[in-house]
Amino acid sequence: MQQPLYILAEGTNRTHGRSAQDSNIRAGKAVAEAVRTTLGPRGMDKMLVDSSGEVVITNDGATILEKMDIEHPAAQMIVEVSQTQEEEVGDGTTTAAVLTGELLAHAEDLLDDDLHPTVIVEGYTEAARIAQDAIDDMVLDVTLDDDLLRKVAESSMTGKGTGDVTADVLAKHVVKAVQMVHGDADGAFHRDDVRVLTRTGASSSATELVEGVVLDKEPVNENMPRAVSDATVAVLDMKLDVRKGEVDTEYNITSVDQLTAAIDAEDNELRGYAKALKDAGVDVVFCTKSIDDRVAGYLADAGILAFKSVKKSDARALARATGAKRLGSLSDLDESDLGHVDSVSIRTFGDDDLAFVEGGSAAKAVTLFLRGGTEHVVDELERAIQDAVDVVVAAIDKGGVVPGAGATEIAIADRIRSEAAGIEGRKQLAVEAYADAIEALPRTLAENTGMDPIDALVDLRARYENEGIAGIISSGRTGEIGDPVELGVIDPVAVKREAIESATEAATMIVRIDDVIAAK
Repeated sequence: MQQPLYILAEGTNRTHGRSAQDSNIRAGKAVAEAVRTTLGPRGMDKMLVDSSGEVVITNDGATILEKMDIEHPAAQMIVEVSQTQEEEVGDGTTTAAVLTGELLAHAEDLLDDDLHPTVIVEGYTEAARIAQDAIDDMVLDVTLDDDLLRKVAESSMTGKGTGDVTADVLAKHVVKAVQMVHGDADGAFHRDDVRVLTRTGASSSATELVEGVVLDKEPVNENMPRAVSDATVAVLDMKLDVRKGEVDTEYNITSVDQLTAAIDAEDNELRGYAKALKDAGVDVVFCTKSIDDRVAGYLADAGILAFKSVKKSDARALARATGAKRLGSLSDLDESDLGHVDSVSIRTFGDDDLAFVEGGSAAKAVTLFLRGGTEHVVDELERAIQDAVDVVVAAIDKGGVVPGAGATEIAIADRIRSEAAGIEGRKQLAVEAYADAIEALPRTLAENTGMDPIDALVDLRARYENEGIAGIISSGRTGEIGDPVELGVIDPVAVKREAIESATEAATMIVRIDDVIAAK
């Protein structure tokens, strides 16, 4: 009866009770704290260096958490929160992570006050419901015209390495790009229809919107034309090469005539590809597979511009932009299988040739061609543009817009506190703690803009009480209390909703864990 009973494998570590809760909460708070200073238009950047020496400079929350290579399972949940936020609405990743950390910090205080985790979870869930109702009341009754959508895009990009002046120009490109491809025949927006391609060598103000597709490709033969106007386009999913049998075969050639005949047959097959395309009136060929050098020569002789090894994603975009079908064979080639564009041209940037396919008849793909002085600049610019595209689509498709700059969070906190008075029992403490956690977002915005966070929060509450709206507005190198709607600081409703929902789910899940069993 004195012998120990081993249930778990030797070397297994177990932490349970309050120790497990403390460990998980500390890990979650540490991750949230790592991205806190990046929040808002005056947020700071992080430099991330991996084991191979690759450097990433960004203030995008999802990118930071992804690159940090976090191993702690509770901390990994916050990474997943930011990833979910990124996938669903494209922005608000830092907001979601910081809110999760704040909810955990207040849960820790509640646990110290002997509140049971289940009571905390119930209180947080009730507060999240009240928060969603408050968001509904904050939705602006405005028309989502180009000007408002531009403000949404600009609010998303401000502080992400774009610069205030450049952000305005880029926002116009983003809105125009989304408007051009949004709402096709099936009523859906295809994210791949707004493509992004980057090149260094110019300032970000040189960014342009291309009404078509830009490919990082050069012609397969130097004798091909460098520009084609009013072009008929074929998109091929096949090799323009000598066909090979499905089984291994061996041919015995015993005379020169037989060798000549074999060579001629092979050459005729390769010439046939070029002839079929020329007879069909094709001017430009995009092939996802290889093109034999001899075929490339015959295509050049026929005046056809061709590109090989085109990515599948690029082929899909080309098909949507030009109206062409993706062909697996050249037999029975019909005019309806082909697409049309205004022009295909080769432009040189530094040592690279890029193919610009512009003015497609189907007009269902556009490219934002981003420029920047360095790789770090264009990488951060690309992340900002991707977020801006996503928030514009979210504003159009998912419920409209609300005031930004922390104004919505102040309204949410006020609503939660006012309704907390009607909640009985200890759960009321958890609901009030949720309101405090929400207010950490505008408090952090104030801190990152150089304001005193406590004074700013007091002023925000007072102005909201008097005017019904108040936010942290960046002014020069510091900030001030103002009306974000008047100054064009607007966020999509979907960003706020998703941040509340995902942060609450992650925080409540972590709080409920009272046992951690880790294998060796």
